Amino acid sequence: MIFANIMNIRWHEKNILCVIIIYMRKFKFKSVVALANIKLSVKSAAIVLASSTLISALLGLFRDRLLNSYYLGTYPTGIDAYTAAFTIPDFMFFILTSGALAVSFIPVFNQRLASGNKKSAWELSSSLINLLAILTLISSVLIMIFADPLIRYVVSPGLDESGMVLAINMTRVIAMNPFLFSIATVITSIQQAVGRFVFYAFAPAIYNIGIIIGITWFTGGINLFGIQIFEGGIMGVALGVILGAIMQLIVSLIGLFGLGMDYEFKIYWRNQGFRSILKLLPARSLDQGIDYINGIVNTNLSSRMGVGAVRSFNQASALHQMPVNLIGVAISTAFFPKLTEELGNGDKKEFNNTFRQALRTITWISLPVSIIAFFGRGYVTSFISNIGNNDSNGTIASILGTLCIAIFARSIFHIASRGFYAYQDTKTPFVVSIFAIGLTIAMSVWFYHLGWGVDGLGMSQSIGAIVEIIILLYILQKRSRGELLDKAFWRAIFRMIFATIVTGCVAFSMTKFIPLMVTDTSLVITIPKFLLITAISGTSYLLASYFLNLKEALPIFQYFKKILFRNIK
Repeated sequence: MIFANIMNIRWHEKNILCVIIIYMRKFKFKSVVALANIKLSVKSAAIVLASSTLISALLGLFRDRLLNSYYLGTYPTGIDAYTAAFTIPDFMFFILTSGALAVSFIPVFNQRLASGNKKSAWELSSSLINLLAILTLISSVLIMIFADPLIRYVVSPGLDESGMVLAINMTRVIAMNPFLFSIATVITSIQQAVGRFVFYAFAPAIYNIGIIIGITWFTGGINLFGIQIFEGGIMGVALGVILGAIMQLIVSLIGLFGLGMDYEFKIYWRNQGFRSILKLLPARSLDQGIDYINGIVNTNLSSRMGVGAVRSFNQASALHQMPVNLIGVAISTAFFPKLTEELGNGDKKEFNNTFRQALRTITWISLPVSIIAFFGRGYVTSFISNIGNNDSNGTIASILGTLCIAIFARSIFHIASRGFYAYQDTKTPFVVSIFAIGLTIAMSVWFYHLGWGVDGLGMSQSIGAIVEIIILLYILQKRSRGELLDKAFWRAIFRMIFATIVTGCVAFSMTKFIPLMVTDTSLVITIPKFLLITAISGTSYLLASYFLNLKEALPIFQYFKKILFRNIK
C-alpha cells in the first residue's frame, strides 16, 4: 500500500523530501500540525522557545544523570572517550551549518517572501539543503577516515590507549551527525523565518530522547529475532546519538506541512539570494569554527589533567550553557525576525527600541540566574552527577562556579551578535570573535601552565565572554551614533545590578540555612531544597526590581494582582 502510494507521485516530485511530505499528508494529524505551525508573535515565540528549551534541558539533565550514574564513577575512561568523540563531528557541524545558516539565511529568505517571490525563496531553500548535504556528507566520510590521528594528536592526547581506541571508534559512529543535523537545520530555519517555531523548538528534545534510548536500551545489547547483533556497552550510547539525530530530522520534516515548500534536488547557482548567502556564510562559519576551536583546546588540555577531567569540564560547560540557551538563545531567536523586518523597512528607530527591549529582558533575567547558579552550584551539579562520588561532583561544581559570569555574558552575546546579523553584517562579529577566542585560548594555556587545573579553563571562558560582549555593544553603540543604548537603558542596568546584589545576599544566606549534605543522594531531597532557595532568592529579586521601578517586573506583579483580587472583585 505504501509502495503503491509512493509510485503514484508525479515523477518530478520523486525525491526523499517530497515522498515523506506528500505521504504523511494522508494521516489524520494534519489539523494538529496546522495548529502547531500557526505564525507566532514575538512574545508567544519567546514563550514557546523558552518552554521547549526548558523541556530539552530537563531531558538533557536526565540523560546526563543516567550516563554519569552508569559510567562516571565506574568507567571514567570510557565516559571521557565518549565526551571527546563529539568534538570533531560537532566542530564540522558548527563550522559548516549551525548558527551560520540561521543568521545568514533568514534575512535573505524573508526578503524573497516579503517581495512575493516564492519561487526564488524555494529555489534558495533547495539549493542550501542540497549544498550542505553534499558538504557535510563528505566531511562525515573524512571524519571516519581520519578519526585516529584527529583523536590521538589533536583532540585528546592525554587519554590512555584504551580510552583513545574507544574515542576513535565512537567518533566514527557519531560522524554522521553533521549530515543529519545540517538538513534538519535548513528545514527548521525555513520555519523560523516565517515565524513558525513549534517543531523547530521541540526538535532538540527529540534528539535527547534518542540518546536516552541509547543509554537505557542499546547499552545492554541489541537483539534481532533472537540474534545478538550488538554486544552493548558505552558504544550503545553512540548509537543512541545517531538515533536521536534521525528522529530530530523526522520531526523537522513534519514542521514543513502547510508551508507549500517546492523542494527540488538541484542547486540554483544563479539564484541571487543563494549567492548572497554564500557571501555571508564564510565569515559567520569561520566565527562558529573559531569559537569551537576553543572547545577543542579545552578538551585537549583537560585530557591531560587526569581521568574524568574531560567529562567534568564538559558537564560544567553544559550546565552553564543551559540557561544561556533558555534565556539568550530563545529570546534572541524570537526577536531576530522582527529586527530584520524593521531594518528591511528602513525603520532604524523601531529597530533600536526592539533591540533595547530584547537586551534589557535578557539582562534582567540572566543576572539573577547567574548569581543563584553560583551559590547553588552544588545542588545543580547533584542533578546530573549524584553518584556518591563526591570528588567528581565537587570538581564539576567548582568549574561551574567559574563559569557563572559566562552565563550572563553569553546570554547577552546572542542578542548583541544578532544586532549585527540583522544588518547582514557577519564580518564584525567574526573579527571580534577572533580576538575574544584568541584571548580565551591564550588564558587557558597560561592558566594550565600555572597549575590552576580545570578551574582555570572556566575562568578563561568567563573573562573572554565578558570582553566579547563589551566590544560588540560598543561597536553597535558607535554605529547608532549613541542612540541605541540611551541613558534610560544604563540607569535600568545599574538598578538591575543592585537588585542582583540583594539577590546574591539572599541566595548565600539560604544556602547556609539549607545546606547540601553529603547524605543528600536523592533528587527527592535535593530538588525541593534547590527550588526553595531559588524561589526565595527569585522573589527577593522581583521585589527589589519592583521597588526600583524596573518595568520588566511590573507585568508579573500585575498578573499576580489580577489573580489574587479577581474573586474579591
